[in-house]
Amino acid sequence: MHEKGAKDDARIASIAAGQHGVVTYRQLREAGVGRGGIAARLERGALHRIHQGVYAVGHAGLSRGGRYMAALLACGDGAVLSHASAAVLWGLVPPNKDKGPVHVSLPSPNGRRRRSGIAIHRTTFAPGDLTRRGRIPVTTPNRTLLDIRRTLSNPKLARQAIGQAQHRRYRLDPSLKADRTRSDLERDFRAFVRRHRLPPAEINAAVGDFTVDFLWRSHRLAVETDSYEWHHGLVAFEDDHERDLKLRQRGLTVLRYTGRQLEREPGAVAAEIRARLAS
Repeated sequence: MHEKGAKDDARIASIAAGQHGVVTYRQLREAGVGRGGIAARLERGALHRIHQGVYAVGHAGLSRGGRYMAALLACGDGAVLSHASAAVLWGLVPPNKDKGPVHVSLPSPNGRRRRSGIAIHRTTFAPGDLTRRGRIPVTTPNRTLLDIRRTLSNPKLARQAIGQAQHRRYRLDPSLKADRTRSDLERDFRAFVRRHRLPPAEINAAVGDFTVDFLWRSHRLAVETDSYEWHHGLVAFEDDHERDLKLRQRGLTVLRYTGRQLEREPGAVAAEIRARLAS
């Protein structure tokens, strides 16, 4: 009996490893675990109920991917991550914008509209609307943006999401590309350039494999506009500096300014840019 239990646990762990740490009741039964075995594992903490018929294996401290996968498994075949949750998965909006229910889309018009902790959207999908990211079924960046632009109550956040998608060079519907600036901060900097009578710059300009916010190409000068929300943390700090190093290796001078600097020290920022352009 002990040997069977160990083999069952190994099968459960194998299934969970491919699903961000979660399994379904159906998968457990197909793996040979009976109702009594499931109940015993729940009692001793080897399984933790997340949704009806969906369990975390080993502990209840799910990763974001585990939380997403649990919601999808709870919704059944054809479920895909969508809307704000998909936008977080694709890196289009900050993770703190996904504190509510997990957004899931289903292709069928029938069935439950609500589950605890899950926002269910009934919809139809066009060819090319669906893909996978990190083993998670999800709407493509393009479909995700079309969904959140229609449903998100914060237009500014929707614009920022479109900007992030452009920055990452995702393929987008032409209707999502009307505004060439990637964020409200870039919009503010464009107005700043006009206000201080600086020469016009290319916006979201391609430099090799990179896209820079503002570029005075003939002067080999690039300006990146940063916000705390998108550029805080050690990883982002190191990524920005690695990017700047590669741009400098291409002969560019790279200046970075935050929204706070533009607001509090506009004269100093304008003077620095003007001096670089004159050198």
